[in-house]
Amino acid sequence: MQFFIPMKIPTVTHQEKQVHVVRGKPVFYEPIELKQARANLTDHLAQYRPKQLMKGPVELVVKFCFPLVAGTHDGQPKTTKPDCDNLVKLLQDVMNQLDFYEDDRFVVSLVAQKFWAKIPGLFIALQPVVPA
Repeated sequence: MQFFIPMKIPTVTHQEKQVHVVRGKPVFYEPIELKQARANLTDHLAQYRPKQLMKGPVELVVKFCFPLVAGTHDGQPKTTKPDCDNLVKLLQDVMNQLDFYEDDRFVVSLVAQKFWAKIPGLFIALQPVVPA
């Protein structure tokens, strides 16, 4: 399966979880911006949710396409924050929640790329990995 979602890529990442102490124990929580980014991704991805989740190992290819800014051109690699690995974690969590695949641990091949693009959005290709 593969699809492109025209959307604004959330720049808040999974790494931005917060912690506070309750009765001497750390309690982790998501700030409102992260909750909104998760909800936004969930809303956009839900329409592409497969009828059946993919079982076994999968390959995930993700292209984050950010809107052009002065001095950039369509297809140019984006070398500024947020980092690819931080963007992917939130995306994988949402895809897991929506039953695209059994669990994040089954993503055995991952390609994540960031670009500047005329049409901002998210390209996703997901396919089973055939055993050798």
